[in-house]
Amino acid sequence: MEFYGTLGSACDDKKILEQMFSYGMTGVRLNLAHQSLSEASLEIGRVFKAAESEGVHPELLIDLQGPEQRIGDLRRPLELKEGHKIRIGVDEEIPVRLTTMSTLKEGNELLIDDGKIKLEVLKIFENTVKGDPKNRKQITAASCRILRGGQLISRKNISISDSMVSMPTLTEDDKKQLRLVKQYGVTGVMLPFVRGAGDIQLLKDELRKNDADSVRIFAKIENRSGYEHIGEIAESCDMIVVARGDLGNAFPLWELPRVQKEIAQVCKHEEKPFLVATQFLHTMEHSPVPTRAEVSDIYNAVLDGASALMLTGETAIGEYPVRAMRYLVKTANTAMMTMNPRIKELLDLP
Repeated sequence: MEFYGTLGSACDDKKILEQMFSYGMTGVRLNLAHQSLSEASLEIGRVFKAAESEGVHPELLIDLQGPEQRIGDLRRPLELKEGHKIRIGVDEEIPVRLTTMSTLKEGNELLIDDGKIKLEVLKIFENTVKGDPKNRKQITAASCRILRGGQLISRKNISISDSMVSMPTLTEDDKKQLRLVKQYGVTGVMLPFVRGAGDIQLLKDELRKNDADSVRIFAKIENRSGYEHIGEIAESCDMIVVARGDLGNAFPLWELPRVQKEIAQVCKHEEKPFLVATQFLHTMEHSPVPTRAEVSDIYNAVLDGASALMLTGETAIGEYPVRAMRYLVKTANTAMMTMNPRIKELLDLP
């Protein structure tokens, strides 16, 4: 089974990475929405050195930007308080791209950072965009009420209720990063917001251009289109990723467990391996011990047939990255022993 952590400030240390590999981590994820391959070259080097010292040949996954919508760079972290108002837009306190603003309507709900923050659009403002040769008026700003607050930092994902924004499968930045995959030892590419087999083919073509056909393709299912086309996507990629952050924004949250299990069933029927990610041990960003519900979540994902599990914020920004990886691996191994007692011998567990 594969176990991944996400690179970030919390685990940017060779000794910490060594401990994570010693507990069973098999690879790491680099989120290109926050850091490019060249910017992360030192961190990547530490990963390979730490893995080598533990006798591990690590997987290195890059998570492309793809057709995902994100806020821009903030001047400083924002503390958003429920009931207060705030403006979003091209040159506003929360910067949002024109492509995202274009479909905004009054009454829309905005979910930011995997739904941790929720806004309601109260009023939209149209202005002429500087440099537009047609001098057209476009939605450049909106006044919003904060329905669910919290701390907001730069480049967090944003989704709009009842809206479908047309975005390219691969951004120009994505294509630049794909030219570097062989140079940095990348073994897998995660494509966000996959909508159908066509998105996978575009990524395959780009990898082929860069003589990187052997790099595995991880298709992230995190919208309704991906869920509805899961069969054809499973046939086209190397691994399905049940990305529960944005998937939990695309469906009512109480439906997410059903959606996750249905995707798992399709993958098992198609004999396609799948990875489950997002908030497995969310409380361990600040707590040294997970909740009972969290370890049960890990256990059940393995029983559902997952071939890989991934931690995100727990290892990227959490206070206990090593402990979190240990809980992830030990819980998953316990589940595997339940499925097949002989695995205990194979894993050489006490």
